[in-house]
Amino acid sequence: MEKTTPSKRPQLIGIADNIRSLHNVGALFRTADGAGVEALILCGITGQPPRNEIRKTALGAEDFVPWQYRENTLSAIKELKTAGYHIIALEKNDHSQLLYEIELQLPVALIAGNEYWGISNEVLNEADSIVHVPMFGQKISLNVSVAFGIAAYEIKRQIGTS
Repeated sequence: MEKTTPSKRPQLIGIADNIRSLHNVGALFRTADGAGVEALILCGITGQPPRNEIRKTALGAEDFVPWQYRENTLSAIKELKTAGYHIIALEKNDHSQLLYEIELQLPVALIAGNEYWGISNEVLNEADSIVHVPMFGQKISLNVSVAFGIAAYEIKRQIGTS
């Protein structure tokens, strides 16, 4: 059953943009619950509850985090921008800035992209900010759910809520 956003306006929403692994979707739900992300928007090919693969990783968090499905990420982002959300894309590219140096404007929608190809240029062009997590090893990226968790907790830290 699809859940809807709470009646109070969320300060932090997560957007799952074409996440292909149901285990990663479950991890996003569990992380969103732990970090205080108030809602998730699942877009494109992103799997939706109820699925055993999601539940295995979410451990029931999919029952507590309000969510909705949108076929098209870009249209969801445009609606959120119209509603006053600051759109932050989590992606490493030539235009991204360090996650810890962003200047937040509330409310925030944080986009996490596909595990293989990331966030499309079309979606990145609509983002207000593009941020990345610093990498110190040989690989240039983290698992999408790990990166989302780091970014969500940093945003909540900056917002000043616990």
